[in-house]
Amino acid sequence: MANKHIVIACDHAALDLKKKVISHLEGVGHTVTDVGTHTTDSCAYPEYASAACKKIQNGEAELGILICGTGIGMGMAANKHRGIRAAICSDTFSACATRLHNDANVLCFGARVVGEGLAMQLVDAFVNTEYEGGRHQSRVDMLTAIEESEARR
Repeated sequence: MANKHIVIACDHAALDLKKKVISHLEGVGHTVTDVGTHTTDSCAYPEYASAACKKIQNGEAELGILICGTGIGMGMAANKHRGIRAAICSDTFSACATRLHNDANVLCFGARVVGEGLAMQLVDAFVNTEYEGGRHQSRVDMLTAIEESEARR
């Protein structure tokens, strides 16, 4: 499995877990760019989701990991960005399947929802799974078409 460049962000609720995820990813050879937050002061998660998504959009990172209290807010914010397919996962089957079938490029989860051990399993399942393509491509193309039609409105 080739090492990847991964961008990561969190809000104040997930700072400790983000640090552990970074250590885990770097420990297995991935390059990680941390776009914040770097404190436990209350912050606006959309700013950090946007910073991470922009790194993917401009090719500075292949995949993203976004962590907030539930993962939901980060997922909503990420999916507002063109070309981003973010999945909120709290089980490894979904984390693997969303890469395999949906070509998801951002994993979102909640620090208040999953523990450290499960978080690492989610990250590994997501990062180590490659998009299958084939019969799934037409559906991914449909998602892109929806995104493009909404952008023209």
